[in-house]
Amino acid sequence: MASSSLPPSLERLSLSFPSPQFPSLTPEMEDGEYSSWSELPTELTSSILQRLGAIEVLENAQKVCTSWRRVSKDPAMWRKIVMHNVEDLGYNLDIMYRHAVDRSQGGLVEIEIWDFGTDSLVNYIAYSSGNLRSLKLVKCYLVTDEGFTEALVKLPLFEELEVSYGSLSRESLKSVAQSCPNLKTLKLNHKGIKLFSDDDALAIAATMNGLRHLQLFGNNLTDDGLNAILDNCPNLEHLDLLQCFNVNIVGDLENRCSESIKVLRRPNDSIHDYPY
Repeated sequence: MASSSLPPSLERLSLSFPSPQFPSLTPEMEDGEYSSWSELPTELTSSILQRLGAIEVLENAQKVCTSWRRVSKDPAMWRKIVMHNVEDLGYNLDIMYRHAVDRSQGGLVEIEIWDFGTDSLVNYIAYSSGNLRSLKLVKCYLVTDEGFTEALVKLPLFEELEVSYGSLSRESLKSVAQSCPNLKTLKLNHKGIKLFSDDDALAIAATMNGLRHLQLFGNNLTDDGLNAILDNCPNLEHLDLLQCFNVNIVGDLENRCSESIKVLRRPNDSIHDYPY
């Protein structure tokens, strides 16, 4: 490629992507036919932009050239949205999230909200995204039980929920069960913030019978709670109990887990890959 109009920060990002993830070069590209970023095929431009975060696309990449702006407005680009709170850069994340959701034109299926989030935003996402299947809230302390519950009833296809280090209570857990009958994956990570108990394990067992993947990092459940989950969640295949030190997976309980659980992470297993 002879020249580049890409901002240096984006150029570094794009060049850092592992080359095997890029589509194969066409003969024209290998021969150097494309002399600028604006001449790249649409599918390659889309591949590049999808590897950038939502903030990078909205604030930088779409301003590179007309063709990049056109691709950045394609609803298919916004089926998954990941946005972290970038400190000291002055972004209005509420507006940016809503803009990104609007660009999906109802096609959003997966969204991650890190270090930011309000009841109003979560409800806007739910109202605008009836096809949403996966929601990840990390350190979203301003999302309340009431706002979360109000949003859930708008998501009939919802299948996967992760709440890590937030302020949601067990009442919200009950709302998940009531509003999301198709839920397959539940991840609750509250170590150091809020400890759950067997009451919550019993709520999961009684109402979330279709679960296949359950993560309870740092949970305060006991053997009784785990047995209740195993009794009532027959489809459970992946169980993550890292840092759940009140559970003793030995004897009969170990045999039960071995019989039904394909992937089991025990309380004392390594947390080297834990992302928080």
